[in-house]
Amino acid sequence: MMMPMITTKLYMPPLRLNVVTRQRLIGLLNEGLHRKLTIISAPAGFGKTTLVSEWLTGCDRPVAWISLDEGDHDPARFLTYLIAALQTIDRKIGAGLSHLQSPQMPPIESIMTTLINEMNAITTHFVLVLDDYHLIKSGPIDEAITLLLERMPPQMHLVISTREEPRLSIARLRVRNQLTEVRASDLRFTYSETAEFLASVMGLHLSSENIALLEARTEGWIAGLQLAALSMKEQIDVAAFLPSFSGSHHFILDYMVEEVLSQQSASIQTFLLHTSILDRLSGPLCDAVFRQSHASGQETLEFLERANLFIVPLDNERHWYRYHHLFADLLRQRLLQRFSSTTGEGERIVAELHTRASIWYEDNGLEMEAFRHAVAANDTSRAARLVEGERMPLLFRGGVVPVLDWLESLPHEELDARPALWAMYASALLMTGQMTGVEPKLLAAEKALQGLEQDARSRDTFGHIAAIRATLAVSKHQSENIMAEAKRALEYLHSDNLPVRTATTWSLGYAYHLQGNRTAASKAYHEAVSISEKIGHVVITMMATLGLAKLQEADNQLQMAAETYQYVQKLAGTPPLPAACEAHLGLARIYYEWNDLHTAEHHGEQAIQLAGQLEQTDRVVAAQVFFARLKLAQGDVSGAAAMIAKAEYVARKHCFVMQIPPIAETQVLIWLQQDNKTAATRLAQKHDLPILQARVLLAQGDASAALAMLEPLLVRAEAKQLEDERLKIMLLLAVVLYTYGKQAKAAQMVSEALVIAEPGGFIRSFVDEGIPMKRLLCDAAVHRTMPAYIEKLLAEWKEEEPKSGGGKPNQPRHAESLIEPLSERELEILQLIEKGLSNREIAQQLFLAISTVKGHNRNIFDKLQVQRRTEAVARARQLGLL
Repeated sequence: MMMPMITTKLYMPPLRLNVVTRQRLIGLLNEGLHRKLTIISAPAGFGKTTLVSEWLTGCDRPVAWISLDEGDHDPARFLTYLIAALQTIDRKIGAGLSHLQSPQMPPIESIMTTLINEMNAITTHFVLVLDDYHLIKSGPIDEAITLLLERMPPQMHLVISTREEPRLSIARLRVRNQLTEVRASDLRFTYSETAEFLASVMGLHLSSENIALLEARTEGWIAGLQLAALSMKEQIDVAAFLPSFSGSHHFILDYMVEEVLSQQSASIQTFLLHTSILDRLSGPLCDAVFRQSHASGQETLEFLERANLFIVPLDNERHWYRYHHLFADLLRQRLLQRFSSTTGEGERIVAELHTRASIWYEDNGLEMEAFRHAVAANDTSRAARLVEGERMPLLFRGGVVPVLDWLESLPHEELDARPALWAMYASALLMTGQMTGVEPKLLAAEKALQGLEQDARSRDTFGHIAAIRATLAVSKHQSENIMAEAKRALEYLHSDNLPVRTATTWSLGYAYHLQGNRTAASKAYHEAVSISEKIGHVVITMMATLGLAKLQEADNQLQMAAETYQYVQKLAGTPPLPAACEAHLGLARIYYEWNDLHTAEHHGEQAIQLAGQLEQTDRVVAAQVFFARLKLAQGDVSGAAAMIAKAEYVARKHCFVMQIPPIAETQVLIWLQQDNKTAATRLAQKHDLPILQARVLLAQGDASAALAMLEPLLVRAEAKQLEDERLKIMLLLAVVLYTYGKQAKAAQMVSEALVIAEPGGFIRSFVDEGIPMKRLLCDAAVHRTMPAYIEKLLAEWKEEEPKSGGGKPNQPRHAESLIEPLSERELEILQLIEKGLSNREIAQQLFLAISTVKGHNRNIFDKLQVQRRTEAVARARQLGLL
């Protein structure tokens, strides 16, 4: 659910009818358009915004404008307005960036890269203005603007208006003549500009001496000139009045405000003071805040504009205005001073005004602004209610930064009085990845709840605490903890608390998934998707959809799973949320199975890049394990070994226990490739990996033991409907049966596996079993099962088998692990042994002495590292020698 926007922030302030044209500065700004950046930096009241508006009104370039305020230091909010401003130039910009206000916002660098690429497609020259940039106090936003300046499209020009020197790296731009700077000294009114302003704008006709005196006293400061002119209109002896101006600008302005205010009616003075708490003014909003005027708020605002009382229109329709910033600051000071004689009265009245503003904003659907005024009113109860939201908490709508700032500012007594805020605090920390701070806040919430009478609200808080703990357990793959906390959460959470209940339902589905209860997991995921889509909880929609994709993949529905993973990518936006790493990892596995290793590698790289943006998760390790398997398929055994060693180091360092078994499985495969059967045996047994143990036994030539281990596993997989495990076991079992000499049974097993695998388009599962599987697929009985699919599988071996050289055309790639290859005569004898011929029969057929045959047998046994004829045949089949 997107936060409502204040569209007037995107309007360039319209010019007044009477302004002093500042041609010398406009010429300077026009000259700088060929550069990257224009900075207009000066204290308040120097006419920065007016100058930019005047310049760009006469410029032939389209303009994207943002009037910044203090709330824009939140990166998500700033980027949302930046995109909205750029869309006034080209509506297509940022169309894919739909999740800036989600809890897991993509990295700013990724977002800016996308925006810069999209801006580069704009064909016309345009200008982007960031007005009042000094209100931004955010390092990430400064980094975003710095990145924009480094990679800015040539057709774009950036203008920054600010009271303070921006925290940007602009020295290089200055050296390269890519920067135009307009400072306070440039903005000061000259004598002629002062004379024109006093006469044309303010209607004052002074002598040249008085003009010079006023210009010297104010040092060309337009705000001071305007205030002085308003005061002088009521003075009979202007010459006597002017010498009273002395001291710094702040003292002059303070004096002038007093003079200006004293000339206004009591109702106007009160209106100005009471509405000074507002960053933006509209007629209805002023009516809600100021309840004493006989005129409407709109009429009063229009009067103030006509009177030049430091009010700036924000749109052409004059619906929204703002006070000059420094004027508003001083009005707020006067508001407190007026009631300072009564202890606490000033604070009470200001709080009441903020509360009225909060109510108006809430009634008009602007919850974030309502929250800000509730915080300013020190109304903790109201702010807490606004944070929780009626349908979706502000935390889930881009408000996590201001909400967390507010919670951090509250004393513990306030939080203890409202235990729900402790839970909200923990939730905000969880969303920002500050995992270590979560549990202490939950403990504080539980302590605060002790002794309170249990009602619907306290029960809901207990449920929220449990839901947060369930999410913490998800990151650690602790199924029992997830299950216990999720069930507790659903028991306690209020039925209307759909956002937290839906997140808990997803957590519960994840626990079922971990435990292998795929039916229950699917039901929970579907429920989470259904509700999260209705309430606009995009993150939970994405996470639950990911769960469904994994279930489809586990059921061998690869095409459907790929489409679901791609849908998750769409939900993740552009650039994607970091959680989309799981979708890329799933697609990497599927494309690997389809033997599209290039595409698989691409998705694997994307998975690692996105996973690196997540804190305290094992997703990077999972991606590294995938890459180790990919390298094995590509024949890079040493690269696979290096990658899996890296993955193991990270997993053990961070106690990612869920990744230890897949790491061990891959390590076993690597050691088998390196013919280190001893290490492979030890590791497969240590981690209780029965399928890998059977594979090791096969490599050792003990097909009988491998067969005894695999057959019960197949029965178990079929009983539990573990389709992915079933197919994996069937293929290995077929190879074992073939090696054991049970060709007919092996052929039947492969035929059944083909029926299961064909709908999903499985390829690598067959190819990775080596030459024995190829020979089984060539078997006449098997080939009749589904010839088209088998031809497709057999075609893949053309890429897998090395081209035969001149020496040993019959030595397949799988025989490379032999210390010494078999000679052609030894291969010939081995083939006769396979047929069951005795040494005497072999000697007769080859016209050799029996002693010679026995000698060849010893050599064959030594090279194959076996002791008996049956072991030699089994080992040779496993290596693809037969």
